[in-house]
Order: sequence, then structure tokens, then C-alpha cells
Amino acid sequence: MSLLQAARQVRENAYAPYSHFKVGAAVRGKSGMIYRGCNVENVAYPEGTCAEAGAIAAMVAAGETELVEVCVIADSPTPVPPCGGCRQKLAEFARHDAPVTLATLEGGRMETTVGDLLPGRFDISHMGRA
Repeated sequence: MSLLQAARQVRENAYAPYSHFKVGAAVRGKSGMIYRGCNVENVAYPEGTCAEAGAIAAMVAAGETELVEVCVIADSPTPVPPCGGCRQKLAEFARHDAPVTLATLEGGRMETTVGDLLPGRFDISHMGRA
């Protein structure tokens, strides 16, 4: 199964009763395993979970801490990039050149990298004196 297929499939499980905006994400761990996540809303909006965060959590729960590829899909006119928080989460577990595919249900695609999504990212090198 491709990352796009996995993201498309898990998107259907999203819990989005308020926005009705379902998002699916899939990440490939360094092992080659695919981990999936979908957005989970909460009536107290800040308490929801993004699809990317869910996929990363599934990967970490399975014992992996490096992802090598990402795919995010939503029903939108153009591909939807991850929010700022999820960009930082992706940067925590991926190398700068890890490929990211952003897709729409209608077939729109945008190819980028984790580094291009978050230039100037905050990382461990900034904590050198801690």
C-alpha cells in the first residue's frame, strides 16, 4: 500500500463533527512500516489532534523514532500543508530532505520536503548550553 492510499483510507476515520474537514496522514518509518493518523476534533477546539500528530504518535508507540516520508490528504481545492505545530513535530522525527506529499481527494498534489516546510527549524543544536 502506498502512503497516499494509507492517508486516503485513514482520512475516512477522522472525527470532524464541527469543521467537517477530514484530514488523513501517513508516515513511513525508517523500517519501512507505514503509520497512519487522522484529525480528531474536540468541542474545545485547542484540544483536538492533527492527523500528522496522530501518525507520528502511532510511529513512536510502535517503537520507531525516525520517519523518512510523509503524505497528507484532505478534501480541499488545493493541497493543505501541515500547521506550524505539526511542521515542528515532523522536523523532530525527520531529516531535512524527507519527502512530503500533500494531496487532495480530486488528485491535486504538491511535492515538498520537511526542510522546505520548516526552514530555520528549532532543533537540538539550539540547546547546546542546556
